[in-house]
Amino acid sequence: MKFRFELSPFFSRALFSVFILSLSFSVYSQEITSPEKYFGFQMGADRKLARWDKIVDYFYLLEKESDKLQVINMGPSSDGHPFLLTIISSPENLANLDKLQEINKTLTDPRGISEETIKEYIQDGKVVIFQSMSLHASEVGGTQMTPELSYDLLTREDDETKRILDNVLFFMVPSLNPDGQVMITDWYRETVGTEYEGLSMPYLYHKYCGHDNNRDGDYFNLQESKYMAKAMFVDWPAQAYIDHHHMGSYGARFYVPPYCDPIRPYADPLVWREMSWYGAHIAYKLEEKGFQGILNAAQFSGWGHFGWHWITPFHNIAGMLTESAGVNLASPIYVHPEQLRANARMFPEYEAQSTFPNPWPGGWWRLRNIVEQKKSSAWSLLDLAARNKETVLTTAYIKAKNQTERGTTGKVKTIIIPASQHDYLTLVKMVNILLQSGIEIQKANSDFEVNGMNYKKGSYIISLAQPKMGLIMNLLTETHYADNSWTREENGTPIRPYDLATHTMFEFMGINVDVKNEIVKGDFSILKEQENIIGKINKGDHGYILDGRQNASYKAVNLLTDCGIKIKRLDTSLGSHHPGDFIIDGGSVEKINSIAKSTGVSFNALSESPSINTHLVKRGRTGLFQRYYGGNMDEGWTRLCFENYSFPYSTLMSEEIKEGNLNKKYDVIVIPDDSKEMITGDFNKENQERANEYPEKYRSGIGEKGTEAIIKFVENGGTLVALGDSYEFAVETFGLKVRNPVEGLGRNELFCPGSTVKVNIDNSHPLAYGMPDEGLVLYRSSPVFEVVASRKNADYKTIVRYKNKGLLKSGWLIGEKNIAKKSAMLTTSYGKGKIVLIGFRTQHRNQTDATFKLLFNSIIE
Repeated sequence: MKFRFELSPFFSRALFSVFILSLSFSVYSQEITSPEKYFGFQMGADRKLARWDKIVDYFYLLEKESDKLQVINMGPSSDGHPFLLTIISSPENLANLDKLQEINKTLTDPRGISEETIKEYIQDGKVVIFQSMSLHASEVGGTQMTPELSYDLLTREDDETKRILDNVLFFMVPSLNPDGQVMITDWYRETVGTEYEGLSMPYLYHKYCGHDNNRDGDYFNLQESKYMAKAMFVDWPAQAYIDHHHMGSYGARFYVPPYCDPIRPYADPLVWREMSWYGAHIAYKLEEKGFQGILNAAQFSGWGHFGWHWITPFHNIAGMLTESAGVNLASPIYVHPEQLRANARMFPEYEAQSTFPNPWPGGWWRLRNIVEQKKSSAWSLLDLAARNKETVLTTAYIKAKNQTERGTTGKVKTIIIPASQHDYLTLVKMVNILLQSGIEIQKANSDFEVNGMNYKKGSYIISLAQPKMGLIMNLLTETHYADNSWTREENGTPIRPYDLATHTMFEFMGINVDVKNEIVKGDFSILKEQENIIGKINKGDHGYILDGRQNASYKAVNLLTDCGIKIKRLDTSLGSHHPGDFIIDGGSVEKINSIAKSTGVSFNALSESPSINTHLVKRGRTGLFQRYYGGNMDEGWTRLCFENYSFPYSTLMSEEIKEGNLNKKYDVIVIPDDSKEMITGDFNKENQERANEYPEKYRSGIGEKGTEAIIKFVENGGTLVALGDSYEFAVETFGLKVRNPVEGLGRNELFCPGSTVKVNIDNSHPLAYGMPDEGLVLYRSSPVFEVVASRKNADYKTIVRYKNKGLLKSGWLIGEKNIAKKSAMLTTSYGKGKIVLIGFRTQHRNQTDATFKLLFNSIIE
């Protein structure tokens, strides 16, 4: 038998090779169990889905039966399911992983290494290929394909397979969303054979984010993202990567690389050429095998979000995706010829073209078709890399060398992140995020000066003379989306980016950085591990004071409140302290020590008496509105944000709202960004028909009864917080004297698809305590507000207002005059309660730390 052991998420390899070699006496099964035998059906069979627990068991069985596969359980997913990474290669390679890892890391960061060593490593090294499956759990084909692909790699004895195993280390993530895989499988099994068969799941297919888990390749907010980054960006930097997806059912049958224009700047040109090279081979092999409807170099542009396949090029990885035409989960669909459409970037008509030479004519489309497509494409990537091992490894070296040289000679040579920040602990958080991407960061051991500018000890220095300079430029310097013929229609109308127009992390998080056009040297140390800040404790004559400018202070306040410790808040300045700072008279020293250690928040001495101009902090009992019809990603991200900062909340469904008496349980109700009809359930005819497709228990909407309950809740002293487009529900429900002046404007009049925009902030108002007096917000086709003239003008207060001119910081903005001077966040009283409208993306994907406090202050008063 073969012994199985699991590696930790940190890929401890010290004993790995020793164990592998010591198992040379092991007797492997002469027969490897096929997927069809194990699962009882062919992968991709109509109306059949293998569940994650059984897939996990199958991979462990394969590990016992073959010496060509290793299974690594990286740890629990967000909901506690095992997150697997498998390595498939020859037994000799698996026994030599330590040396191969050293070679791989050297080729992908060759600084200080001799040419002779590089040549030797190119000969001795192996190509590292990553492929991940079914990140979007409803796109089931990738995960269903993995047992079959693995079986073929382990059992085939032809020269092509042997070459792959000899020359490639294949890292496969059978499911990048195990929780969603379980949810989708259980939902499908519940409905198969009923009138609801094939319907999309009525709630998010991830604990927090649903489809947005492919927007987390930069911040790593999700546990699954942390595992993926550790494996592919740090421990085993890949040469190529494919993320396997599904797309709509009525266009091309299969999209393969490369992307079309525009492309995002700062990647090495070779990476774009690699994608074309791999994509051509994948497409060729598909055509060779008789697949129809294969599209490449169209539909998906090279400037997208910073999910996995679009951020990898800036790690010098040929990051790609495949997209299969979808089915109804595992139920086949029939597509009539006249239903086939194109109407996508570089794919204007459903007709033969050079990148789509063999249109599919229509007919039955099955999950099995998807499994076969994906297996062919996955295999073709491995095949081409194996046939060209030296070329691929040489290119990996050249890309890293080129990018390092660009960082050395480019206009931007160094980025300094000063230790002096409005929110120091969020700075540390950002540094720790960047470390997870494998970016080299130095920390100053003493004060230093650059061209007359003084920087304190503890400032961070990032040299661009490193292989990931392209990633650094995109995350830490001002960027602007392309405005050219690729991004506008023939009549000049702008074409919406695939996601946001900027992903400038420092702006999202509210961190100041200084860009230098010179190489900065000094008494600096390279960070080898995550920064861990432990708050200091120094009690004064009048207790402790916490800096209300730190997001982390809100977590500390929540933990203190949970311990029953009373907290006050400053309403005016007090010496060096600011409005919004938190005051603690006393409390258990043991508990305070624990909170300072876990949050990094310092409990500073309060020496002056705060006898006046303070108020007792009240944390509102919070209900967060949740609906069905696929769920609301903004709701899920808001839950994660609340949990990260220890805000207690309750999920508030439509039925509970309709029952009324909301003030008995809640002080604050938060409605995430959503349309009025999704909140109320008052749909138009077409959407009502779609809603009626679901079982009664999965239909939501508060209706008139719930709307009345919300009105009474606010009248009786409750706070209603409406985020983004949910403002419309609040305005209409309460008859607010507020209008959105940009509603209905065309793209040529106003266009701002996810950009950082400059605002003024009234930080004397309790809703903006702890904020700077000016800053940036993320504007993504957001509503803006004007107070309609009435006798109640004085009842409305603007908290955040867009600046007069020059609004854009990063991204793309057309028609700034339409939002200049307008209100971005306002509040008004209603009865005994109040209503807060926040138009911009205040807690977008748990990434916009700069504006978290504007939401937090609605709960902590």
